[in-house]
Amino acid sequence: MPAAAARVALVTGAGRRVGQAIAVALGARGMHVVVHYNGSAAGAHDTAELITAAGGRATIRQADLARAEECDRLVDEVVGAGQGLHLLVNSAAIMLRTPVGETTTAQWEAMQAVNVRAPYFLSQRAAPALRAARGAIVNIADLAAFETWPAYVPHAMTKAAIVQMTRGLARALAPDVRVNAVAPGVVMLPDGWSAAQAEHLRLTTPLQRLGAAEDVAQAVLYLLDAEYVTGEVIRVDGGRHVRT
Repeated sequence: MPAAAARVALVTGAGRRVGQAIAVALGARGMHVVVHYNGSAAGAHDTAELITAAGGRATIRQADLARAEECDRLVDEVVGAGQGLHLLVNSAAIMLRTPVGETTTAQWEAMQAVNVRAPYFLSQRAAPALRAARGAIVNIADLAAFETWPAYVPHAMTKAAIVQMTRGLARALAPDVRVNAVAPGVVMLPDGWSAAQAEHLRLTTPLQRLGAAEDVAQAVLYLLDAEYVTGEVIRVDGGRHVRT
């Protein structure tokens, strides 16, 4: 890939949480980061300011990724700006608590649209520009793709789909585009979780701490540089996947 200063990265869901941390980390590398948001306009502007302070350049773009045509529009706007596209980070996602027996079709369809359909069609639309740049895609999966979480079965299903999408796109877009994923574990707990629940998770994590969004961002930076890695999913979970 070309020098960092010449590279453009599109990060979806960059107005908050993990997406924001990834966008800022890429900005610190001197990249031009396109900060995507849907409803978090204030957060997106905060992200852009942090990117600028870190030495990067930021552009803010709004799109409702639940609408397939908005995915195409977003990529077209980024590529149409004339600097190409070198990295797509599919971070935007919806995580809803949906116990079996209580899941609604609206919840199901919302998660499928944003968590699965959007990353695929964003990747498909971006593929020609990424091929031209010999760029990369990094998908944000979840440890739930590999475990059984009874209250989050539909969410886990969407993240399992992301794992398989990563593998399939890595094969389909090789050798020009590398496609990898990061699967966070206990990183930035969902709103509403108690201190007692957080402490239980900490104690049952082999590294004995909860993760931070910056831990995920560091994995994305590794995959940005790892020229001989594709089709891989890196679990950033403090070792929870090896606990007994």
